[in-house]
Amino acid sequence: MNLKLANIVICFLTSVFTVYSQNTFEIDTSYTINSAYKKYVKHYPNIKIAEPLLDENVVEEINITYKELDYRKLYLDAYYNKDKELKPAVVLIHGGGWKSGNKSLMKPMAQIIASRGYACFTIEYRLSLEAIFPAAIFDVKKAIQFVKANAEKFSVDSTKVAVLGSSAGGQIAALVGTTNNNPFFEDSADKYNVSSSAQAIIDLDGVLAFIHPKSKEDKVASLWLGGNSEENRETWVNASALTHTDKNTPPILFICSKYDRFHAGRDDMIKILDQYNIYSQVETFQDGPHSFWLFHPWFDDTVEYITTFLDKTFK
Repeated sequence: MNLKLANIVICFLTSVFTVYSQNTFEIDTSYTINSAYKKYVKHYPNIKIAEPLLDENVVEEINITYKELDYRKLYLDAYYNKDKELKPAVVLIHGGGWKSGNKSLMKPMAQIIASRGYACFTIEYRLSLEAIFPAAIFDVKKAIQFVKANAEKFSVDSTKVAVLGSSAGGQIAALVGTTNNNPFFEDSADKYNVSSSAQAIIDLDGVLAFIHPKSKEDKVASLWLGGNSEENRETWVNASALTHTDKNTPPILFICSKYDRFHAGRDDMIKILDQYNIYSQVETFQDGPHSFWLFHPWFDDTVEYITTFLDKTFK
């Protein structure tokens, strides 16, 4: 091999390695349904995992591309009714400390809510080992735009969209819903000429204020927010739904475990909502663990709270 050809090969291999190294990231698999079960069954020996169950009237479509990044695609799963009557949409956001988890965690809930007259979408979003805040917010808002842009296909009423999240996903859902039409949280690469606004929020044990007397967020939040609360205080405040709560905030349902740390900012937020006569509702499992939404005996009551709230808000 001559020197010129050798240099070309070296340059090519270097560029491939650079692209590869930039476009790969660690995947954290620590938060799964099985890991959560092992954690909680010690204290709740009668719990059972809520299993997926697809209703005969619900269509399931898996791994639909809703966003294309330079180096990979982001996917969602759709669960919608076979009839063509327009239904409100629910975008479901999984938890896992902004670092772990995946959209399959929300599958059983999406399926049963869809069977009750809604179009449901469980979404993948970028976690902190891939991209820090506000990338995940961009992703969720893009997913909402995708659903609205494809409203006819999924039989969706694009004027009625709820964001539903659990744990970290609940924090994200609340932030997405309180930042409707806020340009800071909109991805500039917008190929969907529709609004990303949500008309209802459902927060399952997601913190509302990162800097708060009840909040105990630390290293996991720091990883997502690009530094700890002292180094990056402005971001911690900006990432809190409480910061953005105002007269334009949509109705919100809080479903809570027994742990106060996951409700940080909730009561302050409700005070603001009350000033503007915006509906809010709180349901609490007094002896419930975090991740209650994944297990019986809490799963059925959680779904009932959600669908009753959605019916009240949208129907």
